Amino acid sequence: CSVHDIDDLERRGLPGVVVASDPFRDAATAQSQALGLEVATAFTPHPVQDRTDAEMHAMADDIVESVVAAITMGPSL
Repeated sequence: CSVHDIDDLERRGLPGVVVASDPFRDAATAQSQALGLEVATAFTPHPVQDRTDAEMHAMADDIVESVVAAITMGPSL
């Protein structure tokens, strides 16, 4: 989801988090600033593509606390 999508969800009363890999951190910050939005974010190691199912599950396990924190504590760009 993009920064704009998460902002739309939040405005509808649904908590959301932008989840992206580390190289997209600056892009998420720039998009957020350009749109004048503050959204919760969480970042994973890069690359994501070509990972096995087991690797993806491990990555999800590693980031779940960050995602929960981002939902419960709010924006963190």
